[in-house]
Amino acid sequence: MLHRLLRDIAAKPGLAQAQVIVTLNLAGEVFDPGGFAPLRIRVVQNAAPRGFGANHNAAFRLCGTSWFAVLNPDLRLPNDPFPALFAVAARSPEIAVIAPVVLGSDGRPEDSVRTNLTPTSLFARHLLARRKSMTVEAPAQLRGSFYWLAGMFLLIRADIFRAVNGFDERFFMYCEDYDLCARVYMSGHALAVAHDASVIHDAQRSSHYSLRHLRWHLASLLRVWLSRSFWQVISRA
Repeated sequence: MLHRLLRDIAAKPGLAQAQVIVTLNLAGEVFDPGGFAPLRIRVVQNAAPRGFGANHNAAFRLCGTSWFAVLNPDLRLPNDPFPALFAVAARSPEIAVIAPVVLGSDGRPEDSVRTNLTPTSLFARHLLARRKSMTVEAPAQLRGSFYWLAGMFLLIRADIFRAVNGFDERFFMYCEDYDLCARVYMSGHALAVAHDASVIHDAQRSSHYSLRHLRWHLASLLRVWLSRSFWQVISRA
């Protein structure tokens, strides 16, 4: 999956010389960064597995740019989404997190833009199979309604990410994207969707068949529902 994604990125003229940080999270993983010219690839090899948030925080510390992107390896980029993403960023200095439209491998939109992560919304999504993505036009910010962006692809303003202390590393996996979006929203900055940008996501959905991933998912949900940011968002609804 990673090789396919890197080939997609390397093939886009607008991403020539882009810096890409690849994290190998398991001991013994092997990756050859050659063959993806003209990308500048830096490989981070973990001695022990780290969580989603911890890995991206570590990668962020290696970045010196004003924006950085979080990309899952199970993405495909048939077109360059970044011009449309940055066009949205240019609309307002309040916009701090932007996501493209995320399509499944069947070409249909995934539910990557979601309502607040309440037990009711979770019941509708998982047990009633209501996985349709929200249709949003305006950014999510304090003077308006809240929504959050799933973390398979996020473009994040570096100074705001730093100001809110990045991902909460107490989330090993799952819900750290919700937590980040909630804290950015409560800081007075905005979340937005670039409707002219799209990516394809070959979702793994490990918590559907792995008991270990399911335990991580449930633990993360409990942490969300006990968090200050969750109740701050609820109080503004």
